Amino acid sequence: MNCPPKILIFDSGLGGLTVFSEIILLRPDLTYLYCADDAGFPYGSWNEAALIDRVLNIMSGLIATESPDMVVIACNTASTLVLSHLRRRWPMIPFIGTVPAIKPAGEQSRSHMISVLATPGTVKRDYTQQLITQFAGHCLVTLVGSSHLASLAERAMHHGEINDAEIKNEITPCFVEINGKRTDTIVLACTHYPLLLREFHRLAPWPVDWINPAPAIARRVDYLLTQNYQQSLIQQSSNERRAIFTSGKKPDLLLKNILNDYGLQ
Repeated sequence: MNCPPKILIFDSGLGGLTVFSEIILLRPDLTYLYCADDAGFPYGSWNEAALIDRVLNIMSGLIATESPDMVVIACNTASTLVLSHLRRRWPMIPFIGTVPAIKPAGEQSRSHMISVLATPGTVKRDYTQQLITQFAGHCLVTLVGSSHLASLAERAMHHGEINDAEIKNEITPCFVEINGKRTDTIVLACTHYPLLLREFHRLAPWPVDWINPAPAIARRVDYLLTQNYQQSLIQQSSNERRAIFTSGKKPDLLLKNILNDYGLQ
């Protein structure tokens, strides 16, 4: 390879920026393409079969035109549905997915009461239940499927609008108190949710540990890059970072400034 690896980061919208920001902390000198499927947002409203077809079709076009060396699916819903299909169709490309961080939550909870804050689709997936059985069987796990948080996060990014009452209404079911014991750990099982982490801390009825999966995803990307592209990482560097939107819309001024903060053009 005569150029640095190109990393494609894909999400339904802007939530994948929470993953991208952690990856560039570890690997700032690679070529990055961020793709937001804003024309398909939100994914929670899609029929499963239709969403699988959509993501496969978009990915087919991106791979044909951009030739990424690695793809990060920075979306829980897409990962739980489409990751296995992507890996079968393009076995030579490493695909890194995003799954609910239930294992670390089960390991670190002191009260053994954890909540998983996700989209309704992720909550109902068999994969999520399997993770709970495997890694948090000793805990009382509360599954909270939010229909609006991802849209609230998108609104904040596009327009700077923060509605405390709406956000509080979405996170309140995560806080459970039984016989003097309280939820002490909440899994953020949608990459959009860390965009509102400051509000979560401020509006929570009591302090909890909020588990953001993005740092773990970044470490996985870093590991695979080291395993597969060590020589080109040593010899080459890049500062190319682009963002594309499937709607074809141009970012408004606020979003453009946010993207610029990430170095995305």
